[in-house]
Amino acid sequence: MAIVRTEDCALSTEHFHAARLPRTVCLPRDFGDLLAEEGSDPWASLPALELCDTVTGGPPKQATTLKLGWTPDALHLLFHCTDELPWATMTTRDAPLYEEEVVEVFFDPVGDLAAYFEIEVNPRGAVLDLILRRSRSGYVKDLAWDCDGLRASAQIGEGFWTAALAIPFQAVVAEPPVPGALWRANFFRIDRPPGVPRELSAWSPTGHALFHVPDRFGIIEFG
Repeated sequence: MAIVRTEDCALSTEHFHAARLPRTVCLPRDFGDLLAEEGSDPWASLPALELCDTVTGGPPKQATTLKLGWTPDALHLLFHCTDELPWATMTTRDAPLYEEEVVEVFFDPVGDLAAYFEIEVNPRGAVLDLILRRSRSGYVKDLAWDCDGLRASAQIGEGFWTAALAIPFQAVVAEPPVPGALWRANFFRIDRPPGVPRELSAWSPTGHALFHVPDRFGIIEFG
């Protein structure tokens, strides 16, 4: 079993200890077919969240935005990644997508950070999904879990790539959220341009070149 140890998740500076957690409202919309196109309905009517450098909190070299929405059945997400050379080679489910270019969603519907879900999508539309559960030594990864009914798609364009996700509520919670419900979550991107170090982006920066810092998860309110 893979373990992310809690001592590896300590924040590096007082700035990140004291930083206010980001918060956003997830708006209801009528989603039809899953399209990874930012200009299509209803994505065009939703506000965009910007990802920052996860270590410094500053702007990344290649920007990433995220849009959120929901229906009674699912949480919908759309990532838009500025990218001079989008690439990925992996196409099978649960391959180690994090070794290449990818976007990632971490979320805890309960909010106690005792466990959280992780779902990744790469530019070719491949998916990795797992659960992490807290133990005495850290978080244990359960790669056997599949998000039943998960839908994902990706699209590569000139100077960008996008990824859309629809996460069925029945796969992650006993009852779907109602307006006013709060989830803890964070959103990430790994960019690997040729010839330069990788770039790690996050909605809620962790202060480390590491995403698995649950205490830094932001707050999603279902509107």
